[in-house]
Amino acid sequence: MEQPSINSEPIIKEVLLDATPAKVWKAITDKDEMKKWYFDLKEFKAVPGFEFEFEGGPEDRIYIHQCRITEVIPLKKLAYSWSYKGYQGKTIVIFELFEEGKRTRLKLTHQGLESFEVNNNPDLDRKNFDAGWTQIIETSIKDYIDKTAA
Repeated sequence: MEQPSINSEPIIKEVLLDATPAKVWKAITDKDEMKKWYFDLKEFKAVPGFEFEFEGGPEDRIYIHQCRITEVIPLKKLAYSWSYKGYQGKTIVIFELFEEGKRTRLKLTHQGLESFEVNNNPDLDRKNFDAGWTQIIETSIKDYIDKTAA
């Protein structure tokens, strides 16, 4: 029996932020806030069916990320598909917010990474997503929230 690929396991990152769910929600849904810690999006609306794209990747190779909002529960959950123009595969990114006293636990789940394996592109390896989400969730948004709290 064939073992499932390690890439079939979702990447999960969590951070406890010194902010209300409303503040964290704004950080993950307002394009002007997002560009300070995430990506610079031309447009973004937390509305199911809304499509957006942005550029990212190593300095010598730019990838067009194509996304579509799939689920919105205000102040609780935001989910969207994540794929790359010109490449096979589609994944799902989920942000979940959990109020814990005066703080908010932000949980990021990125699932479906195994769908990128067919591209045989090292840039789309799980380890790169793991490192990227570690930086974004455990450093970028935390630093952004801490700076805006002062």
